Amino acid sequence: MIRYLYGTQLTDHPALAAAMFGDRAAQFRDRLGWDVTVDAMGWETDTYDALDPLYVIVCDAKGRHAGSMRFLPTIGPTMVSEVFPHLTAGPVRSPDVWECTRVCLSPGTDAGVAGRLLLGASELGLGLGLRACVAVFDQAMMRVCRRRRWAPDILGGANGISVGRWTFDTIRHDALCAATGTSARQSRDWWEVTFGDLSIVPLPVGV
Repeated sequence: MIRYLYGTQLTDHPALAAAMFGDRAAQFRDRLGWDVTVDAMGWETDTYDALDPLYVIVCDAKGRHAGSMRFLPTIGPTMVSEVFPHLTAGPVRSPDVWECTRVCLSPGTDAGVAGRLLLGASELGLGLGLRACVAVFDQAMMRVCRRRRWAPDILGGANGISVGRWTFDTIRHDALCAATGTSARQSRDWWEVTFGDLSIVPLPVGV
């Protein structure tokens, strides 16, 4: 299952939130050695988690965290504009382009989770009526996207790190559904658990 939860909704799903932030600590601090903040509960969070982002969370058959990513609108604070401005020719700011960050896979998760995360990102883009999303990524992420035939347009980069733009469209979405063995109806049903039967949902207040 794929869940879509705003930060303010995570208090209603405490076990899922704890597993997600705990898996982020295991990935970014322990495995990758990033300089990130991990609190006394073992959660990896940063200032962008406090901005009520929209999380895409892939759950396993028992409802546990298997993988996740975080989305924020680019008209507000983003990592591309504040942490990595040197990687692009200019700021990326548009109401129909959001930023994706903190792509995380739970330790020992199955190989299909990455594909389902891409499907969730695509469903989010279509559900919100977005044109594209941007993200900072490395070559490992590029290989994952190329295997699923959704490689980004490169906006800039340096030292093995790039900023890319992924465009949303229904043809790409149908291909991601087929690649993950998920029907388009099932993908939309998961979206509608949070947002209801709307073709385009209103953006959060303040966006």
